Amino acid sequence: MNKKVLVVDDEIGIRESLQKILEKEGLSVETASNGEDAFKIIRRGDINLLITDIRMAGMDGMELLKVCKSVSPFTEVIMITGYASVDTAVDSMKQGAYDYITKPFKKADILRAVNKAIEKQILTMDNIKMKERIKAFESGPLIETSSPKMKSIVDLVHQVAPSQATALILGESGTGKEVIADMIHQLSPRAARPMVKVNCAAIPETLIESELFGYEKGAFTGAAGRKEGRFEVADKSTIFLDEIGEMPQAVQVKLLRILQEGTFERLGSNKTVQTDTRIIAATNKNLSSMIRSGLFREDLYWRLNVISIQLPPLRDRREDIPNLVQHFINRFSNKNAKNVHGIQSTAMENLLNYDWPGNVRELENVMERCVVLDRDGVLGVDDLPREITSSSVKSSDSVAIPLGTPMEEVERILLEETLKHTKGDKGLASKLLGISTRTLYRKMDKKDE
Repeated sequence: MNKKVLVVDDEIGIRESLQKILEKEGLSVETASNGEDAFKIIRRGDINLLITDIRMAGMDGMELLKVCKSVSPFTEVIMITGYASVDTAVDSMKQGAYDYITKPFKKADILRAVNKAIEKQILTMDNIKMKERIKAFESGPLIETSSPKMKSIVDLVHQVAPSQATALILGESGTGKEVIADMIHQLSPRAARPMVKVNCAAIPETLIESELFGYEKGAFTGAAGRKEGRFEVADKSTIFLDEIGEMPQAVQVKLLRILQEGTFERLGSNKTVQTDTRIIAATNKNLSSMIRSGLFREDLYWRLNVISIQLPPLRDRREDIPNLVQHFINRFSNKNAKNVHGIQSTAMENLLNYDWPGNVRELENVMERCVVLDRDGVLGVDDLPREITSSSVKSSDSVAIPLGTPMEEVERILLEETLKHTKGDKGLASKLLGISTRTLYRKMDKKDE
């Protein structure tokens, strides 16, 4: 359990007996012979459970109970006495004691009371942490939303997060799918362990299986030793599979088995590995269309789509733009040591009228650029990129390529200009070019050679 228990009794035999019993259960036990010494230990703030005799010289058990609750209110307390009476039992409960046991006690009675008290303490602390995480998220722009669509999504996230259900987050690139995945994890019981994130499009098809499931020494050329995969690292936590639509079909089969049985094998091994991992997946692709085309397994889709969260594009939640703008101004002002404190109404009007093909990510990039380049502390129309302020066809919407340009050069120009247009958003760029994100990454690597 790795929980700390403090045993207080003026009889050394009682202290040693309880210490031996509890340490066999894996608990960390400290002892004290009087209330004064016990209080010094309690003030450290790391005691989960106090077990104290009621009748002791000096500070007795009832006084110790009161001071314990005053300095460490979430420490649970079990009272032990050889002088049982209804009055002392009721009084100790009123003062905050969890349970009351009389001497001579049985080992089973002690363990039952201790286990229940620690379970209550763990639950109390988990609830406190949960409230703190909720409060932290509620200070962010996604939570402070004016959009009815986003409000319903936030409500759904709060409802889904404490469960073990698999979630599939859908939406255009840049709408905040990763942010929603972070929220689900941080508001879940698994939040104590870090979430493992995997971009299925960024990992080459030949490596994605070994990255997810690990491998044994000698499994393939270059496998010099055993390596744990992402699913092993994410045991007892959450794994976020971004751009799940790019996952090869051979890997889809192994993922389906994890969802069904919670097991897999590393490459080069026949040993079955068990994993307790919650899966959150995301994509900007139409998986139903991919199923009809034979590119995505229908059985995997239904396993992933237990909870479906469809994020609206920014153009469908324009009422949130002012709040997001101010959030990004504050963030990038602090990050870049700038004193930007506002934005002119005409500039805000331009932001509200723009369609934001790159969604929140594009707005974030624009605001960082504006803050970094600002000179007077207030953002104006002149600070905004031309494609936002212009009401005519944007110059970045077309590319002039001279006749006779080699096809390889044409492809390079289109790739570079499209990425400029999308502010580096590779998902949107691949959609505009009509290719998969994996193909885009491959062509980028070829371009850099």
